[in-house]
Amino acid sequence: MFSYARYASAGDRGYRRRLAWLATSLALVPLISGCGLLGGLSNTKLSSTQSLSVSSPVFNAHSSIGLPKIYTCHGPGLSPPLQWSGSASPRPKSFAIVVDDSEAPITPYVYWIVFDLSPNTVAIGQNQLPTGARQADNSQGKASYRPPCPKGHWHQYRFTVYALNAWIKLPNGEALSKVWSAIASHVIAAGRLTVRAYP
Repeated sequence: MFSYARYASAGDRGYRRRLAWLATSLALVPLISGCGLLGGLSNTKLSSTQSLSVSSPVFNAHSSIGLPKIYTCHGPGLSPPLQWSGSASPRPKSFAIVVDDSEAPITPYVYWIVFDLSPNTVAIGQNQLPTGARQADNSQGKASYRPPCPKGHWHQYRFTVYALNAWIKLPNGEALSKVWSAIASHVIAAGRLTVRAYP
C-alpha cells in the first residue's frame, strides 16, 4: 500500500521533482482534452455522403482576393453572409456555424460559433443573425464574431455549417468547449467553405 508519509520522509532528492511533474501533468489534462475535442470536430462528418454545400454571395474559395477586408480586422469586421443547401436524413432539427483558423498558433482558433439556427434557415445575412439563433464564446471569450486578423502571411479560414439532429438549447454566451461538444454529439451532415485572407 502506498504511504505518502514514508515516501515524503525517505529523503529522496527526486521527490519534489516527481511531485512537480505530477502537478504539471494533472494541470495539462483539461488542456489536452480540449485540443482533442476542438480538433476532432473540425473534421466531423466532412467525409460523409450526407454533405452540405456552403457558399457566400460575396466571396468564394477560388477568389484571388480571398476574404474581403470588410470581414477582417483590416476593415469594419462585419460577419459575412453565408448560405447553404443539401439534404440530410433524418431531417435536421437545427443548424450550427463554426468559423475557425486551422493554422493559428493555438489550433484551431475559433472566431465564431452560432447555434440553434432553425431547420428552415438556409442563409444568414451580413452582420445579422436569424431570430432565435445564439452565439457561444469564441476563443477570445466573447459571444460574437471576432474578425480574422491575418498578420505576416495569408491564412485559411474555415466556415463550416453543421446539420444537427437536435436543438442545442444552451444559453447565449455559453463556453466554447461546452457548445462545441454538444454540436459534435448531434452532427448528421456538414459542409465547409474555406477561404484565404491576406494581411
